[in-house]
Amino acid sequence: MGAVEDRIADLGLTLPEVAAPLASYVPAVLDGSRVYVSGQLPLVDGTLPETGAVGELVGLVAPDRARQLATVCALNAIAAVRSVVPDLDRVERVVKVTGFVASDPSFTGQPGVVDGASELFGKVFGDAGVHARSAVGVAALPLGAPVEVEVIVHVRD
Repeated sequence: MGAVEDRIADLGLTLPEVAAPLASYVPAVLDGSRVYVSGQLPLVDGTLPETGAVGELVGLVAPDRARQLATVCALNAIAAVRSVVPDLDRVERVVKVTGFVASDPSFTGQPGVVDGASELFGKVFGDAGVHARSAVGVAALPLGAPVEVEVIVHVRD
């Protein structure tokens, strides 16, 4: 196990198995020195722990809970990277993170939700985890997920 996987373990986390695609795509593609990770849902053991739109109203997924789920998305994205680059110590930079938040129309806190993913990348990869990012509110996500995260990672040969 390398330094990155040691940091993951030190955080009390375990890399999951890569989730099976929901349609006609693959979880990650290595193209030269870039890994393009398909959008990752907050699946835990193949199921969504929570579904629905994010917002402040009763009956919606609370923003703090959605932030936790974004962390799960990030962990799933790291597992997808490892599926095409078995040594995570080869990651030189998390280049770009795009977070999608299924949002109640009045909810504008998408950046705070996606911070859950960004912070995990920072804890796991250190300075190499600092990245450009978009946080986008959407009407709905696959399977009713509250959040989805996609990533582009630069790796060394």
